[in-house]
Amino acid sequence: MNDDVRNIVLGLVAAGIIASLGWIARTYLWKRKLRRKQAFFGLPDNSESLLVVNRDPATAEPAVHRFDVFALLELSALIKDCGAHAQVVTQDAAQQGFGERTEFCVGGPGSNRRMVAHMAAMLPGVRVNVDPEPGPDRGAFRIGSDLYRMEPGVSEYVLLARLTAGERRDTRPVFLFCGQRAITNQAATRYLARDHERLARKYGSGSFVLLLKVINSQAYGPDVVELVADVSKPAQTALPAPDPAPRTSHRAD
Repeated sequence: MNDDVRNIVLGLVAAGIIASLGWIARTYLWKRKLRRKQAFFGLPDNSESLLVVNRDPATAEPAVHRFDVFALLELSALIKDCGAHAQVVTQDAAQQGFGERTEFCVGGPGSNRRMVAHMAAMLPGVRVNVDPEPGPDRGAFRIGSDLYRMEPGVSEYVLLARLTAGERRDTRPVFLFCGQRAITNQAATRYLARDHERLARKYGSGSFVLLLKVINSQAYGPDVVELVADVSKPAQTALPAPDPAPRTSHRAD
């Protein structure tokens, strides 16, 4: 074997080694990224999760608003990417505890009984006006002492929460998407899908409650979303009890 042939062979061997090392490095990084995503969502390989579907309050028939359907599709894609499985249940059929399986609960308390239960148990500092009558406070959020009213199609709010109960390390989280309108639910799921890596770096496996604002949904749909505030503390702090009404004495003078 002359020098030229030997150099060619050595070059091919070196190229093969470099390619193999590059493939190993990319595979390692991909797997590490996947494990972090699975840890954040509580979705290890072949695990089960729960998608709780709300109902469309605008119709008397059992139905799901199309924007909520889009939200569920985006969540289904996240679950599939983690190598997990999803069971879809309606809001009035989800009669089980939380913590055993990751749960994604979509819809405000006016359209989702499951959301009502979760908010009462884990978000005692949040109140949502579910009065169907038109008015400036219809659909408004009260978080602690702050009130957030919506302007339909212009400025609307949605809560995105990742909550865990108990101290067990294997407790699975509950994700809440509680919006003032169906399109805000989809906006929150899209925000989570886009920013889950940043949220995982900031919060790890802990709980958080974020207030998001959807800007000009009548023109931009669910795409333009801004973070208003991290409201974890006021949302998880029970509101003070109202002052008792003064008792009227009926004693004769």
